[in-house]
Amino acid sequence: MKDELELLKEYFKENPPPEALEASKKEAIQKAVAAFEKKNTSLSQGNLLGDRLKNIFNIFKGGFFMKKAYFVGGALSIAVLTLVFFKFYPDQKSQVGLENYQKDTLTVAGLEASKPQRQEGALSTQSADSSSVLLNKGKEELMVATAPKEAEALVGLAPVVEPSISSRSRESEKKNALFGKLTNQPIDTEVSPYFYEYHDQGRDRFSKVTTNPIKLTQEEAVSTFSIDVDTASYSFVRASLNNNVLPAKDAVRVEELINYFPYDYELPKDRSIPFKASVSVFPTPWNPHTKLLHIGIKGYELQAEEKPKSNLVFLIDTSGSMNAPNKLPLLQNSMKLLVENLSPQDRVAIVTYAGSAGTVLEPTLVKEKSKILNALNRLSSGGSTAGAEGIRQAYQLAEQNFDKDSINRVILATDGDFNVGITNTEELKSFIERKRETGVFLSVLGFGRGNYNDELMQTLAQNGNGQAAYIDNLNEARKLLVQEASSTLFPIAKDVKIQVEFNPAKVAEYRLIGYETRMLKREDFNNDKVDAGEIGAGHTVTAIYEITPVGSPARLLEDSRYQAKPKAEENKSDEYAFLKIRYKLPQEDNSKLITMPIGANQEKDLSQVSQEARFATAVAAFGQLLRGSTYLKNFNYNQVIELAQAAKGKDEFGYRAEFINLVRLAKSAPALENLK
Repeated sequence: MKDELELLKEYFKENPPPEALEASKKEAIQKAVAAFEKKNTSLSQGNLLGDRLKNIFNIFKGGFFMKKAYFVGGALSIAVLTLVFFKFYPDQKSQVGLENYQKDTLTVAGLEASKPQRQEGALSTQSADSSSVLLNKGKEELMVATAPKEAEALVGLAPVVEPSISSRSRESEKKNALFGKLTNQPIDTEVSPYFYEYHDQGRDRFSKVTTNPIKLTQEEAVSTFSIDVDTASYSFVRASLNNNVLPAKDAVRVEELINYFPYDYELPKDRSIPFKASVSVFPTPWNPHTKLLHIGIKGYELQAEEKPKSNLVFLIDTSGSMNAPNKLPLLQNSMKLLVENLSPQDRVAIVTYAGSAGTVLEPTLVKEKSKILNALNRLSSGGSTAGAEGIRQAYQLAEQNFDKDSINRVILATDGDFNVGITNTEELKSFIERKRETGVFLSVLGFGRGNYNDELMQTLAQNGNGQAAYIDNLNEARKLLVQEASSTLFPIAKDVKIQVEFNPAKVAEYRLIGYETRMLKREDFNNDKVDAGEIGAGHTVTAIYEITPVGSPARLLEDSRYQAKPKAEENKSDEYAFLKIRYKLPQEDNSKLITMPIGANQEKDLSQVSQEARFATAVAAFGQLLRGSTYLKNFNYNQVIELAQAAKGKDEFGYRAEFINLVRLAKSAPALENLK
């Protein structure tokens, strides 16, 4: 039986195809060339598709000839190069930034870049040589001057991310999505701000934290530190665990985890002393042979009529790295919540920064709320990050409108990725320290993961007499800027320092849990020139020491061979320690002192100690587990959950229940995030 191929061969042998006429061939070629000439002669050198290839012998005859092999080979080469370009070149974005991308792309294209200018319905440039070419209507094709990541979105290699908040019409968004974001204009731009979504991974930066060591009381009886009311670490830990990965150890600052929660400590009796200390001593849950010394401080609450006016400058990062749903859109919503919570006579100004910095909203009364919200709605992201210049202009604006009877504060909202101008942390720290003396304070709100510069944020906030917080979702923004707005905005005490002197006759060893980045020298305590933390209205601060009583088998340090044995005095033999708290009132430069002995009368059994102290202890244990502490023996996540559950209490806003869920997530979370 014959197959199909043999049958076809026999057929064509019997029925050969007719010969093509030479005249017909020549006529067909001439018509094809003429059609090609008519369609393409309007394209000039430098077009996206390039000039057509011509046979040098036919140029003089006005004809055109292109070999089929050359055409196919050239088309394939261009396709391969294009795929390679879009596959590998965008990966450099995290290192060189959007501006370098634009520069490199323009250089490759052989064009001289000039700053685009806004026109109605189109994008034009000052230089004709750098004009972008738009292709046929209805086709979303690549523009020469766009960055690679933006080009991917145009040709369908990357999704176009639409903003969650925008005052633009859908028609305007679709029209401008073709062009991308090429300018650093922070306001009044029709270019879609969320043309591409910035993504980075594994480049978060944290200061190196070395866990506080155990101290031998007879050699170093005094411990001194600055209070810390920052909460950024807790929110970042939560964001990591919700993304199914354990946070980096240096991202875990145990005191910030503890101080994230409000505690029902005893309030001061009157405003003459702005806060009161509550102290308790009880057995350590993870070591039956040691005790915990728990110190809780709560500031007095301001009544509505007591709150001073606010003179606020929002300093907002609008650089390209902020172009992600958990960055600029979340930032805009967060600031709106804050504006809604301000009084009509408060003032708000907005300064933005990307490749350069500028004022987009002069100081405006909150009673003109729509004007402020409209300015926030129109923010867009793009360009590099000139953070230092933004800080300088924000302080300048705050000082120009300084009101001695108001709270004067700059609120910096950023991912901390400063890459233009002054980027050295020490230089920025020095600038902030000097500006602190003017009475303008600085608070920092952090956003985003993957490229978050926590080290810089902490430095700025600590030296600017402000709070460092991290906002990972809108609920956190509501907690920080609405429910706890008084403690965030209105300080009742500044430069607050704590010093604890342990009695070597009762305490053999001690260690402070957390506060590694807030430690002070002993002589700094009485030096009013040394900066420390601030406490806001109604804010709580918690510190926990683990102490080893004299004679306990839990001792890890031997007595010094040549150190004299301590002799307990009769009237002090029952004291574990002596507590000192030094602070300044917000408008004063001279400090005041609070003292309190800590003795046997403050010692209780774990079951009798307050819920607040027990819950704080559970959080302290969780933080130490995340940091891989060697002091917890066999204490584990399940025991943390058990301790926290028993001390959860009323939990009006569900913060403690959320904490317990985070502990459960930590039990199974991997140590390293999957590469995206």
